[in-house]
Amino acid sequence: MRKVLVVFAHAAPQRSRVNRRLRDAARGVPGVELVDLYESYPDFYIDVAAEQENLADAAALVLLHPIQWYGMPSLLKEWVDAVLTPGWAYGAGATALAGKRFWLAASTGSPAEAYAPDAAHGHPFAAFLPPYRQIAALCGMEWLAPHILHGAHHASEETLDAHIDTFVARLGALTSA
Repeated sequence: MRKVLVVFAHAAPQRSRVNRRLRDAARGVPGVELVDLYESYPDFYIDVAAEQENLADAAALVLLHPIQWYGMPSLLKEWVDAVLTPGWAYGAGATALAGKRFWLAASTGSPAEAYAPDAAHGHPFAAFLPPYRQIAALCGMEWLAPHILHGAHHASEETLDAHIDTFVARLGALTSA
């Protein structure tokens, strides 16, 4: 079994319909280690050495969060900036993350139809993924197709249950890959 590191970032998980449930489900998957950034680092002071050691021991990195203003929550951005350093995560001689898998599991408040050239967000949802894809590419990681739930605020319980079941199955598959 290979360890999968799930980095969870949600500033108010008690108000979350989907991300809190995904976090809790991930905690129950054998071989998965979950780091709740807002719980672990409420002061935004990230223990870089500990996070790098944890990530170095993982076969896959999963970023789990809501999409906020077309990107990741601020503490997750701080984690990326602090932990994925040149010479360790990327650049000359950096091999710590090479060959690991990178998976984005996220939710949006808007329905999928809102992500179109003539809709509210003006672009297809894929247009907001290049920063994530580039993190994976720069670090030599394998990009996996993201697991996205659009319209999380209004999704039915059946939709949420199916989304979580698929997430758990894919996490389990990552631990054995």
